[in-house]
Amino acid sequence: MVSCLLIRSAFLTVSNTSCRRKLVAGGQRCHFQTSTVRFESSHNSDSVVSYKQLKDMLSQRNVQLFDVRNPDEFMSGCIPDAINIPLDQLEESLKLSPEHFQQQFAVQTPGKDDDNIVFHCQRGNRSLKALAIAHQLGFTRPRHYQGGYSEWASYQSIYNHVNDFVSVKKHSGEQ
Repeated sequence: MVSCLLIRSAFLTVSNTSCRRKLVAGGQRCHFQTSTVRFESSHNSDSVVSYKQLKDMLSQRNVQLFDVRNPDEFMSGCIPDAINIPLDQLEESLKLSPEHFQQQFAVQTPGKDDDNIVFHCQRGNRSLKALAIAHQLGFTRPRHYQGGYSEWASYQSIYNHVNDFVSVKKHSGEQ
């Protein structure tokens, strides 16, 4: 019973509670609650960028695109013009002075009120966390590409196949 109380006490000191858990200790069930980080406040339809929106932003050169995947993932394939800042380095990087940010990433530091900041990762989970970090740091309008690189690569593959097909048709004289 004492061990159950100690474990319960340790978990309750973490922070506010929102998720109920059960622990079996010495044959007895101990009920306690633990905290859960939630990103819902920064995840709404205004904060999500679709594939088409991202393509438009890229073609208009009106995007600050940050890839929060690990460097090895980035090197294996990336969205054009994306800047790689791994998620575990994002908070520190966004706190850099404009001069140091420019030196490290060869782009201007994003402004707190810029509406063209877009984070992306492989499938949208890490970019959602990046969105929350940016909001915590005072960025008012960051967004994320929920489909991530996986969706991007799929669309690009389809686009390339269609273009190849059209090109073959043109060269063969078929209409």
